[in-house]
Amino acid sequence: MKNVAKHIAIIMDGNGRWAKEQGLKRVKGHEKGAEIVRNVTTFCSQQPQIERLTLYAFSTENWKRPKMEVEFLMKLLDHYLKNELPTYLEHNIRFEPIGDLGRFSPALQRTIESIRTQTAHCDGLIQSLALNYGSRDELVRVFERLRGSEEPLTEARIGAALDCPADVDLLIRTGGDTRLSNFLLWQAAYAELFFSDTLWPEFTTAELSGIIEKFTTIERRFGGLK
Repeated sequence: MKNVAKHIAIIMDGNGRWAKEQGLKRVKGHEKGAEIVRNVTTFCSQQPQIERLTLYAFSTENWKRPKMEVEFLMKLLDHYLKNELPTYLEHNIRFEPIGDLGRFSPALQRTIESIRTQTAHCDGLIQSLALNYGSRDELVRVFERLRGSEEPLTEARIGAALDCPADVDLLIRTGGDTRLSNFLLWQAAYAELFFSDTLWPEFTTAELSGIIEKFTTIERRFGGLK
């Protein structure tokens, strides 16, 4: 039987390098990258076997970037979410952010919550944007919430308390680097990893489709034997 990629996670890397290659400012790379997010999300919503798409949009480490770039990314996120609402609704996509949203401005938090609420009834693809997300931070927050309980600390309890409780089947990183960068470390314990040299603004649904097809043929043993 072929593998089914129910949960696909993507580290969207290469926006800045793409812009530099084009002789553009880094922010233009982020704008182009947002277009690819739309294309990939729409494509995944049309594949009935894909239940969740998790995209690494802004990490806990990204605050270290230049102030002007961070400010632009915050404005771009607000603009993207407001503009994408019709697309979410048209394609029956539920928006579920993950990460520590408390560091964002009150206005951006309201936008995020508004889009989440307005798409909560959608029962098709779940698009999960990782916003101010880091896997280690996620685990620390989970342990803080659970440590006062008298119940035994089990894998099941930890998994259910995560921002994203769904295990990853297929994890893709664009941009040529081959590391996980603190992304879904718990959830990706048995994910199949694919690393693409393509910069995110040039990533296509055709390449994604090819990766998914390769994934279907991999022998997945989960530590056992077949």
